[in-house]
Amino acid sequence: MGSADAHFYALDAKTGKVKWIYETGGTIFSSPAVVDGVVYVGSYDGKLYALDAIKGSVVWSFVTTDGTEVRSSPAVANGIVYVGSHDNNFYAVEAKTGKLVWKFETGSLVSSSPAVVNGLVYFGSWDSVVYALDARSGNEVWRYDTGDAVFSSPAVVGGVVYIGSDDNKVYALNASNGDFMWEYETGDDVRSSPAVVNDVVYIGSYDKKFYALNARTGERIWDYETGHWIRSQPAVANGIVYFGSFDDVFYGLDAKTGELLWSYKARSAVSSGPVVANGMVYMTSWDGSAYAFGSPPEK
Repeated sequence: MGSADAHFYALDAKTGKVKWIYETGGTIFSSPAVVDGVVYVGSYDGKLYALDAIKGSVVWSFVTTDGTEVRSSPAVANGIVYVGSHDNNFYAVEAKTGKLVWKFETGSLVSSSPAVVNGLVYFGSWDSVVYALDARSGNEVWRYDTGDAVFSSPAVVGGVVYIGSDDNKVYALNASNGDFMWEYETGDDVRSSPAVVNDVVYIGSYDKKFYALNARTGERIWDYETGHWIRSQPAVANGIVYFGSFDDVFYGLDAKTGELLWSYKARSAVSSGPVVANGMVYMTSWDGSAYAFGSPPEK
């Protein structure tokens, strides 16, 4: 995991003991991708890093065009690392060497993290557009213009792209051609990224609410109100949906009903997405800490 202290950390998942630390030249908001023993992560120093997952040593680093921050989280597919940058560009880089394969210029910042599915790479930009590019060539396949900046990252499930926008809406778009399928309007920006499980879209909004929507129709199934903005990307496991809020609380809700099952009060905002693995739930907070919880059994 990365930190605003400009360091990237590897911790023992069972004990929390530090395995290694790597210092970059800036804040790290990017979430890592770990593939074939290599950790890929972006930094506000304008670089995409490839680090040895065991040793923490740098394998290579790639510098964006003007060294502007990389907030987007990388995706790795077929030997290529895909990532966006605040220099308005989206990049494809060789996973082994860090050599540029192609870049695509958008009209504004790219904070959205990509999804790569069936030869296409999907992401959003602050120019209000959701893009689908050919993953090999970088050529544009389609674009869909929302009403405002797209900070949210896409989830692509069952031939549908689900994504939020600062126009307060959640969108469902045809993954092949970008055709509009449905939208759901919340009360504020949607900067959370969706999780789609069992035909349900789970996503938070800056209107302080967390939503469960029917993935086929966009109809609201339930919502749960927290005390502040929700930007955290949810994780769903064992019938429970996990997410954090700027009210400093980490939540676990019943995925079917939205009932609160448990919560934990951190010392500051929780905006990062949780990770569930091997019976544990991992989260971080703006209080400078990482947390690990035992995952409750399936209801």
